[in-house]
Amino acid sequence: MYEKYAELLLKRCLNIKEGEPLLINAPIECIEFIRIVAKEAYKLGVNDIYFDLTDDILKRDQLENLDINSLKESRFWNKTIWNEYANKGAAFLMLYGDDPEMTNGIDSEKIAATAYTSRTSRKIYKEKQGIGEVSWCIASVATEKWANKVFPNSSNPKEELWNAIFKMCYVDKENPIEEWDKLVSENKERCEELNKYKIKKMHYTNGLGTDLFVELSDLAIWSGGAETLKDGREAIVNMPTIEVFTTPILSKTEGIVYSSKPLVYNGAIIDEFYLEFKEGKVVNFDAKIGKEVLKSIIEADKNSAYLGEVALVEHDSVISKSNILFYETLFDENASCHLALGAGFPTAIKEGTSKSKEELLNMGVNESDVHVDFMIGTEDLNITGITYDNKEINIFTHGKFDIK
Repeated sequence: MYEKYAELLLKRCLNIKEGEPLLINAPIECIEFIRIVAKEAYKLGVNDIYFDLTDDILKRDQLENLDINSLKESRFWNKTIWNEYANKGAAFLMLYGDDPEMTNGIDSEKIAATAYTSRTSRKIYKEKQGIGEVSWCIASVATEKWANKVFPNSSNPKEELWNAIFKMCYVDKENPIEEWDKLVSENKERCEELNKYKIKKMHYTNGLGTDLFVELSDLAIWSGGAETLKDGREAIVNMPTIEVFTTPILSKTEGIVYSSKPLVYNGAIIDEFYLEFKEGKVVNFDAKIGKEVLKSIIEADKNSAYLGEVALVEHDSVISKSNILFYETLFDENASCHLALGAGFPTAIKEGTSKSKEELLNMGVNESDVHVDFMIGTEDLNITGITYDNKEINIFTHGKFDIK
């Protein structure tokens, strides 16, 4: 299973080329799986691998004992080496397995400062990622503390979490790469269907109290499943991925939206929260858990209070039907429709990758150092659309696609 998973990540997700450098960011607890990935990469002709290994216990020790200036110098958050590898044309494999409660009790200013350092210290990487100049993939690995959070009553939670990851990523199938080829093809068909409607405005409502209007550009492109890089390769940048998504006009969101699942951000849990928007910006918010951390996201920079993504996922997706709350956005966002605060996608706007940051902003694509997904989908979520030729369509009814 581990070898099949490694092969899926390298061959299908990254679509890695012979001789291409590789940066692997992963928790040191999973060193045995990292060795399997490395061995598979060498077989594929990779001869330059940088191992950016992390450890939740060491991270927390630093957060508790160091001041903010010292934390900014720590390799756990200062990621300038990523820029060096981005300039070399490397592929980037990010393996997540963070303890969802790693930063409980830590000063929210330290959480915000380290998150800011992590984002801004790798600007070259982020720029190349945004325009498809580097291959990248985010996936998950099972760690003890994360497994204990997800399966608190299990006799072997880590094994159970690994099995859940394998199942959600179709690694338990005979040929996972073929399975993902089929899913990517189905997602492309869904995107083509959405793109032909030319949706101008989306109205979200559900029983939690969500009543939100989001407006899209007439140049917006729905994407999902895989991303075509500038060199023509097709990469699956999130494993797993079921969503279809696009970028909204940053100044054209109005109303209120309620979260439907917890959000884990830099090891802190934010739960039972709402955001109220006016002229695209969050003007009011609250959370029963993690309000200060939510505040740090909204106030991270001048545009982090605006949306950068709208994503659609049916409520009966394979991840949703598992009835597992993963406390990890990578999985939970694929169980639920979601939105994202912060940066939009140049690739989700027609000819967006050829535009400057200023041109993209003028087109309504958000420019921010953050991009934080949060889940809003429910079984009773309805989404009505108004097209650019003034037709009303039902996009979602009771948590499922309803477009014809």
